[in-house]
Amino acid sequence: MRCFRKKMSLVYTATYRYKRALQTMAAGLFLIYMTLVLYQNVYGYGGQDQPDPELAESAGNLQDIQSFGALILGGAGSALRPAADASVVISKRDNSVLLPAGDDSSGKVLDSNSVGAEAVKSAKWVKQAAHRFVVPASGSGPRPGGATPSDARYLAPDDQRTLYDVHRVPAVTGTPKPPTTELDDLLISVKTTKGYHDTRLEMIIKTWYQLAKEQTWFFTDTDDAHYQKLTNNHMVNTNCSQGHFRKALCCKMGKEFEFFLDSAKKWWCHFDDDNYVNVPRLVRLLDDYSPTQDWYLGKPSISSPLEIFLDSTKSSTEVNKKVTFWFATGGAGFCISRALALKMMPIAASGKFVAIGDKIRFPDDVTMGFLIEHILKVPLTMIDAFHSHLEPMEFIRPETFHDQVSFSYARMRNEWNVVKVDGFDLKTDPKRIYSLHCHLYPFFSICPKSIKRR
Repeated sequence: MRCFRKKMSLVYTATYRYKRALQTMAAGLFLIYMTLVLYQNVYGYGGQDQPDPELAESAGNLQDIQSFGALILGGAGSALRPAADASVVISKRDNSVLLPAGDDSSGKVLDSNSVGAEAVKSAKWVKQAAHRFVVPASGSGPRPGGATPSDARYLAPDDQRTLYDVHRVPAVTGTPKPPTTELDDLLISVKTTKGYHDTRLEMIIKTWYQLAKEQTWFFTDTDDAHYQKLTNNHMVNTNCSQGHFRKALCCKMGKEFEFFLDSAKKWWCHFDDDNYVNVPRLVRLLDDYSPTQDWYLGKPSISSPLEIFLDSTKSSTEVNKKVTFWFATGGAGFCISRALALKMMPIAASGKFVAIGDKIRFPDDVTMGFLIEHILKVPLTMIDAFHSHLEPMEFIRPETFHDQVSFSYARMRNEWNVVKVDGFDLKTDPKRIYSLHCHLYPFFSICPKSIKRR
């Protein structure tokens, strides 16, 4: 009897413990269930009520972004902080911030929206994605305005600067898209002629050329040892005729195209010698397109497609064929991807570009549009940020200068068609190119201190 009671006591104890364990588990499950119910009431589940995990993640990285911004804008004790004589450019697609180094402007944030919605997820990714433009200097001569720096055609040696261009970093996403286009992926060709070497070419070399010295080549019609030295042998004598007529223009354009084919570059961008090129903005623009696809980027100078009539070769009784196509005006500049250039090669290389120009009897930029749009059936992608002197420059607002790719100038009816920008006086800088450059990059040695301190 005593043994039976002992056994029953053991069974009761085991049952009691099992029951307590079940009660504990039930309480735990109930607690989890109530937690989920409360979470659903507050945040919601599924459909439109589900929180975006990418936004949540980006919010968690906000402190990292702000910390990086604080470091690069002057935080003490940081290894990421640039040298004291470096200037920083932090931009986004529709807003740019210039922080010139030194003086009383160092460390001041000129626009609180500069690291806005398109800031990157983390400081580490920003640092990897930022472009650097190192601007070296040497030379001698007067600068615009009659000042006497140690250099005329380059920046002074003590004015070396590094630009950190964060403008082209993509928007905050769960998996940020790495940049696909770098400055070195470009071949920038500038068409010029002997008569403009000492005026237009000199102005380019002092300004935007400094941001793309290795990527920019000048295509001219004569040998010029002086500018060959200044451009580090980046002057190409095309041996084309001097002058602004169709055959000479098509000859130079054909040489530019063949030069690009012989390079390993992903993009070819053509500009005239009366263009100012905003190099960082150009790189950011091309990063939105793939060089492995057919891209013809530019801006037309006419309001409707061009219509031309081709002579019939099939029959003497057949009427001439009407052809309609768009073309990007060379006066604003245009860019062509490597993929498209390879398609053009069989019909445009080895002097065939000039032959096409002779056939349609139109200049170089029209011939390019005819070849691409009509023959290859690749449409022109219109980019408003390209500008030629055929449009009124005064309508480009200064607050949008950072968003533009190219500018131009011309003298019409005894007046200059130029951008409206403060800077040098009109007598010193009637074309406003030096003033525009100093507005965009005020730390250059050619820029007056009044511009640097703004």
